[in-house]
Amino acid sequence: MNNSSGVGVLDKAISVLAATESGPATLTQLVQATGLARPTTHRIAVALEHHRLLARDAAGRFVLGPRITELASAAGEDRLLAIAQPLLVQLRDQTGESAQLYRRQADLRVCVAAAERASGLRDTVPVGAGLPMTAGSAAQVLLAWEDAERMHRGLRGARFTATTLATVRRRGWAASAAEREAGVASVSAPIRGAGGRVLAAVSVSGPIERLTRSPGRLHAAAVVAAGEKITELLRSAPDASPLRGPNAHLGNL
Repeated sequence: MNNSSGVGVLDKAISVLAATESGPATLTQLVQATGLARPTTHRIAVALEHHRLLARDAAGRFVLGPRITELASAAGEDRLLAIAQPLLVQLRDQTGESAQLYRRQADLRVCVAAAERASGLRDTVPVGAGLPMTAGSAAQVLLAWEDAERMHRGLRGARFTATTLATVRRRGWAASAAEREAGVASVSAPIRGAGGRVLAAVSVSGPIERLTRSPGRLHAAAVVAAGEKITELLRSAPDASPLRGPNAHLGNL
């Protein structure tokens, strides 16, 4: 069977990635598995490492990189949204505040689902809106469990500190008051996928005059419970086993 796409460099890159599917591989093992010349294999592997599709283990061997997991998570976003939307409505009704679901995209956190408070003073975040990763409780949650290097980069210019993120990890939720926008407070908690990796943040937000400057005292329990429920449903969903159909090669969340 001919697996060539007609784009030689892409075919070679895929063969290098595939050679690490069964576990860590040295450069010599990559050369043996792909049949490519050693300089070509090294050049492609280093380029894939640069794009985080490959990484190195403690012994310097090539392994699949974190970007693979991120892409697989994105492939499962439809399932996440389907599960999360009714729970956002429940969270809104329970707290009386607008509820949102955020996912990180590069240097932004994007609102991918929301359930708005029907009337009265509220914090409206349209679905599709991109907000900075430098302020707000959802940004804290999406950054708190990143690896050390990405967390350090994310703290540049942030309105919260490494100590803040340590507190978020310890208690399992984040809160902010007038951090992103004057007069607005919020509480957020993580939604996790396979291996405990944070996929998204679930939040409630509203005016400080209702949520106060300590919004976690009012709503942390409800937001954490919503995040845990969405996580549980994601893991127990019927298609939590390897995906079927045209996206089967992308794997699970």
